[in-house]
Amino acid sequence: MSDDDTAQLWLVERSYDDRDLIVLIYATTDGEYELRKELAAAVMHQRRMATTAAIEAPVANLESVSDDALRERYAAEATKMSETHDPEDEV
Repeated sequence: MSDDDTAQLWLVERSYDDRDLIVLIYATTDGEYELRKELAAAVMHQRRMATTAAIEAPVANLESVSDDALRERYAAEATKMSETHDPEDEV
């Protein structure tokens, strides 16, 4: 992948922290790359922002997944999402 390219990533994890942030992790179906997004729950609610099954992101913004077990889990979750949802589905 070139840094000028974009990649499709699928939602593999959603969590909440004690600062009222929603943490979304999207990954490629091979589990090799991830993108972490932290969003304030109040802002998401006010703006009526939806969490979709997949997003497109610039390759330059992606992080490599170095942990083998995590890469396998992300690959399984991303593949499952891609097989059961359209990218724009709200999840």
